[in-house]
This record gives sequence, structure tokens and C-alpha cells, in this order.
Amino acid sequence: MIGNKIYKLAKKLWPINRSITGNGVRNTLKILKDICPDMRIIEVPSGKKVFDWKVPKEWNVKNAWLIGPEGKKIVDFSKNNLHLVGYSAPVNSKFKFSKIKKHIHTLKKQKNAIPYVTSYYKNHWGFCMPYNTFKKLKNGSYEVFIDSKLKNGHLTYGEIIIPGRLKKEVFISTNICHPSMANNELSGPTVTTYLAKWIKSIKNRKYTYRIIFIPETIGSITYLSKNYKYLKKNVIAGFNVVCVGDNRNYSYLPSRRGNTISDQVAKYALKFIKKKYTSYTWLDRGSDERQYCSPGIDLPIATIMRSKYGTYPEYHTSLDTLGKVVTPKGLNGGYNILKLAIETIEKNSYYESKFLGEPYLSKRKLYPTTSIKNNVSKELRKIMHVLSYSDKKTSALEIAKKLSISMHNLLPILKKLEKKKLIKKIF
Repeated sequence: MIGNKIYKLAKKLWPINRSITGNGVRNTLKILKDICPDMRIIEVPSGKKVFDWKVPKEWNVKNAWLIGPEGKKIVDFSKNNLHLVGYSAPVNSKFKFSKIKKHIHTLKKQKNAIPYVTSYYKNHWGFCMPYNTFKKLKNGSYEVFIDSKLKNGHLTYGEIIIPGRLKKEVFISTNICHPSMANNELSGPTVTTYLAKWIKSIKNRKYTYRIIFIPETIGSITYLSKNYKYLKKNVIAGFNVVCVGDNRNYSYLPSRRGNTISDQVAKYALKFIKKKYTSYTWLDRGSDERQYCSPGIDLPIATIMRSKYGTYPEYHTSLDTLGKVVTPKGLNGGYNILKLAIETIEKNSYYESKFLGEPYLSKRKLYPTTSIKNNVSKELRKIMHVLSYSDKKTSALEIAKKLSISMHNLLPILKKLEKKKLIKKIF
């Protein structure tokens, strides 16, 4: 089961402190590159203008802790990297409890969870801890130590381009900016890594595949600012890969237009694997699909997930763990649904009838020579339907949908009609 390999990779990446920039991202990409040697690791300098944004300063942290009045460590970054607010500025000082309280983040409704908190674009520092820990804190002097650096550096991302017969591309994107949380977001890059490995093994690929590993939001904005004109011209379909590791359900978030090839393929694949899945609307968006489908960009990007980000209780907390939330079986399901979607895109060709009017099927031993009530079989009726829709404008996926059959069952009919020289594949 491929899910076991993906899970093993996730365990290896789990301890790394990732953010939108820094050595954690670089170290993560180096490990992924060991599996996918074709990955290019690209760096964009801090301060570079990218659309309406600027690439932020690079952040790295060595250690951080909070020591209470009794001289004991209350939180320790080395024990759990979620204890430190992401992008915290360096601090080495003592503060009264009244000051410390303003820099501590908890979740009252999840008293034993450490929340995931960041402050990317405002100079800030802080700690995160379970609410039950916070309730035990007493008045007194607290020692704050945060050994971090914010300096001009780079935003780092990975890119894999797998060429196909056509210049037209399928675009796949995933995030590498979250620290130790399993479904959001170790599941995305680990599943995508093995998906890239499988795509490379496809013989006689029709499409070119562009696969990127980026920090969320600022990464997609940066990538688009460099490549959007080319992408708009060449991308025919694609998926944002996020939250694909738990084993609860499958879900789908459409592109902004909602009727792209990606949307059609996503709904087909989900229905094929799991008839009952959760379907969201564009109003429920929240990840990088916001950038890919934004006005003026308008890429055909949809999102296939297991439990959608923001909908499961462990989301953005220390409770989002390997084993309890993300499992090999869950990762296997996330991998398989995306694999089926890509297989469908590869096989989704257009066909043209080679005849004006209905071809004479009897001489090709496809239609009975004796007419009698109800002697047209279901299989023959499917053949006639397929011929009727072979008009250069209706895709194989659309034909399968109209006939209420799977692509798996449609393809032998198409091959049979091609062999009989009744239709031809136009692309």
C-alpha cells in the first residue's frame, strides 16, 4: 500500500519547523528532492515585489522557551515547535505576568490543545500553550528567551516539470509552510511527492505536468507573478493538494468558475470512489485556490480533499497528529483519488465520427441484420450513443457522464470503434 511509504515520509518530515521562509522549508525540500531528483529548488529574494505584495524577510529560529517564577520551563520550542508563534522576533528578557499574558495564545474550547498561531507581516512575539497550562500560571517574573533571526534572505520553493507529448499542462500545487501538523499540512506535500513519482512513470504521457511545493499564499502569489502569463496560456487543468491524509470523508471545493475540466474530473473521480462526499462552494475557499482562480489569473484549479481544512476539530492545533488524525489508510485514499483524477485527464480525449450520417453497422457485425422487437442490446445501444456524441466537441468524460457509465467501461467501446475505423481520436 503506497500509503505506508507516504506515512513514513511524513514521519521523517514531522519534527522540522517549517514556515513561509527559512531553513525548515529548505530542509524539507531537500528530503523531497531525494525522492524526486528532478525537483528544482528556487529562491526569491526578500523585498521583491510580487503583485501587490513583497517577499518578507527570512525567519529562522534555533530555540525558545518561557520560564516561570518558580524557575521551571512552561513551554519549550524544542519539545513542540507549535509553542512559538510563527515569525516571532528575538527576545531575551524578563517580564511581569501582566505583560506576558498579552503574548500567550490558548484555545478555551480545546483546553489540552496547543494552537497554531503566526504573525508573518507584523513584528511580534508570543507563545502558544494549552488553556489548562495557562490557567495554572501565577503572578511573578517570567523569563522569555527566543533565539530567532529575521533578516533579508529568500523565499524558497520547489518545482518539478514532467514533459508530455503536448505543451499543454496539468498544474499541481501543494504547501510546505506548516510545522508539525499532519493533515494540514504534511499530507499535501507527501502525497504530492509520490504522485509526482507515479506521473513520471506514465508511459507516453499526453500532458506536461507542472508540480510546485510552495509556502501558502505568499508562495502562490510569488509563483504566479513570475509565471502567470505562461500558465494562463497553457494550463488546461489542475489541483490544489491540501488536507488529503485523514480517513473520515472525501470533499471537493470547485474552481471559481465551477465548470472547468478540473471540476468535471474531480466530481467524476469522487463519485467513482465515494458516492457520498462533501461538496463545498467557491464561497468556502481558503487555501491557494484563492490565488489561482482570482480575477485576471483564472486558472482551472479545483481542490480534492479528505476532511477540508477548517472543518475538523484538530485543525491548526497540536491535536492534528500522525496516527490519530492522519493514517497510512487515509493517505492512501488521498493519493488514489488524485491518481484517478489524473488518469481521467490523461484519457479524456475527443473523438470524431468518420462518416456523415449514421454508419452502416450491420456490415461491421455490430448491428443485427434481422429486425425484431427489443433485439438491440444494451451494449449496442451504448455503441450507438457513443457514435452520436463523437462530434469533436464532446469529451470522453462528458460522454461517460451522459451514458451514466465509468470511463473504465467507456474506453473499451471507444477502442472498439477506433479499430472498426468508425471514429478517430482528434486529441
